[in-house]
Amino acid sequence: MRGHAVLFDKDGTLFDFTASWATTSAEILRRLADGDTARLHAMAQAGGFDLATQTFRDDSIIIAGTAAELFDMLATSGDLPLAHVRRVTDAAVASAQMAPVKGLLPALEALVHAGAKLGVVTNDSEAAALSHLQATGILKYFETVVGYDSGYTPKPDPGSCLGAANRLGVAADRCIMVGDSTHDLEAGAAAGMTCLAVLTGIARTPTLAPLAHAVLPSVAEIPDWLNDWRSSKENDSKRRL
Repeated sequence: MRGHAVLFDKDGTLFDFTASWATTSAEILRRLADGDTARLHAMAQAGGFDLATQTFRDDSIIIAGTAAELFDMLATSGDLPLAHVRRVTDAAVASAQMAPVKGLLPALEALVHAGAKLGVVTNDSEAAALSHLQATGILKYFETVVGYDSGYTPKPDPGSCLGAANRLGVAADRCIMVGDSTHDLEAGAAAGMTCLAVLTGIARTPTLAPLAHAVLPSVAEIPDWLNDWRSSKENDSKRRL
């Protein structure tokens, strides 16, 4: 894997999406509603979040939208000042308890041991991403972290993926983009990267498969998939000789 990079989305990829964000999302909505039931349900509906079951719609802006888009949605649907929405949301996000997917640490260690450079490309803010990675003890594995506010256009535009590749000094066609949403895969594909989908977010295989080279249960399976992928490429090269 030397000379290659693996770029990861954060929420739903490194961290189980529902386990990490369902409770925090409900908390943010209730804080902003401040007892106003109509406002609470208006924001939940606009955000694609079911308050009763604490589950997300596939098209929820909370899943793939940028933090800025989330702020705008909450301010508009809740008829609230944008600055107030940002303060409340930022405070809740900063203290959110992330739930790393099972097998994450061994997978990251295996990739680093194999010589791959690792990065994170998220539509969250760079500061929030750094905080979550640090709090869960995995920041040390990543050489770069790119958020929606890091100076590149966010996913599904390829800008943030290309920015991360440039920071790592790795050509885009030698990068693998790993994500749980169509935004992740569309961004990686537009950047000319190999794309892997994982099922630790909300989207399921029928939605992700058309956009991915492979769909895996989680990032834990990536090292084995990469070994098979490299072997297949080597065999193809030998057959062409």
